[in-house]
Amino acid sequence: MIKGLKLLLILALGFTLVLAGCSGNGSKNDPKPSNGESTNNGNKETTEPDKVEPFTVSLRHIQIGDAQKFRKALLDDVVKKTEEEIPGLKFELDAVEDQVNRYTKLPAEMAAGNPPVIFDLFGGMGDAQKYAKAGRLLELTPILDELGIKDKFLNLGQFMVGDKIYGLPIGGNNEGIFYNKKLFAEHSIAAPTSLEELEAAAAKLKEAGVTPFAMGSQAAWVPNMLVNTLIGRYAGHELVERVSDGSLKFNSPEIVAAYSKYEEWVKAGYFTKGELGLSYDQMLNEFLNSKAGMMFDGSWRSSAFKNEELTKNITPEDVGYVPFPAVPGGKGDQTYVNGNYGNGYGFSATLDDNELKAVKAFIKNLYNDDMQLRGLLEDGVLPAMKLSPEVMGTVEDPVVKQVLDVAAASGGAFSHFEISIPSKVYTETETQLQAIIAGQATAQQAGDAIQKILDAEAGK
Repeated sequence: MIKGLKLLLILALGFTLVLAGCSGNGSKNDPKPSNGESTNNGNKETTEPDKVEPFTVSLRHIQIGDAQKFRKALLDDVVKKTEEEIPGLKFELDAVEDQVNRYTKLPAEMAAGNPPVIFDLFGGMGDAQKYAKAGRLLELTPILDELGIKDKFLNLGQFMVGDKIYGLPIGGNNEGIFYNKKLFAEHSIAAPTSLEELEAAAAKLKEAGVTPFAMGSQAAWVPNMLVNTLIGRYAGHELVERVSDGSLKFNSPEIVAAYSKYEEWVKAGYFTKGELGLSYDQMLNEFLNSKAGMMFDGSWRSSAFKNEELTKNITPEDVGYVPFPAVPGGKGDQTYVNGNYGNGYGFSATLDDNELKAVKAFIKNLYNDDMQLRGLLEDGVLPAMKLSPEVMGTVEDPVVKQVLDVAAASGGAFSHFEISIPSKVYTETETQLQAIIAGQATAQQAGDAIQKILDAEAGK
């Protein structure tokens, strides 16, 4: 009996010691030791954060050179914000000159099925619509629905096939005549409102030893801007639709008249001497240095006048902006301006989950009210999305205000003919325009040569 009692006491004492050990400092029932230190000799279990696997996303852009510095700054901000939002993401930026990207690199990549994840893309049948039909572009319709921004865009037509969206314009533009107010005042020239007044101004500037129009035609798309506007004046603002359905041919009287007017101005010496050897940036420099009285260019150029490194001889207050005037005998509504929502970004159709997350975040961070307003104020790019009158009312830049006034006073906008023709045909328009400038082709010869290529392409 006594032995049994001793055994019970021993068992009870052991059980008490076990309980005491379990309730001591550092136990799981008392996670905060009284001395603030762990007593498990480093064996305490911890929960480590999920490991983030780094990944890269290729991004092709064309923001090269000083004239594109503001647009590049906007892109850099979007890239930085998107990288901060997506764990592990690092963008791999690839800067490629506009024409090289559009006509060399991107077509080759599309043919091989390996374009960058994000890339600069032009709209229209020669680019976005062609690549979409080939299955190379990501359909964006569900993404825009998810982000709630599909109905905020002003014009997505050049990036659509049917009711599906395959690209997004970064902004819009219109094209017109920038003129030097100081030079015009010095030579008693008023802002031109008719073709007669415009040609009189050009003649007066030339007589005074001032180049009438700054022009850099080394890249033929630059003078092609003016030719496109001339076609819109002579053939009417429905030129794109008429070229598309074949009712307007490049050797038709209306288009030949446009080329003839350009040829006439070349012979009159209204453009920079040696323009075929001058770049787009050199054209701008000639205007900024008051060596030329006018410059036909896109509204995006308004940002250059705020660049203190470039504007030594001219300020934003010295720059005027007017639409190209009506031409005698021109067709259609002559108040229409050459305007476009045709350049932006496209996205590869083959994305993994991480790349898709990056693309969604990139779109969200680039296409919003803040970035659209910054594009207008900092880079002179007209918004591609609807902004409230209150937001638009914050614009103070004198050149941008004139650009907006031109857009508001117009009957509408017509696009570049290039969106309605195959890229091979557009290349021929550049070749023939440079031949006109060099005196190696007449307007009629150029029109015939372009139409011959267009007919051949249509017959394939």
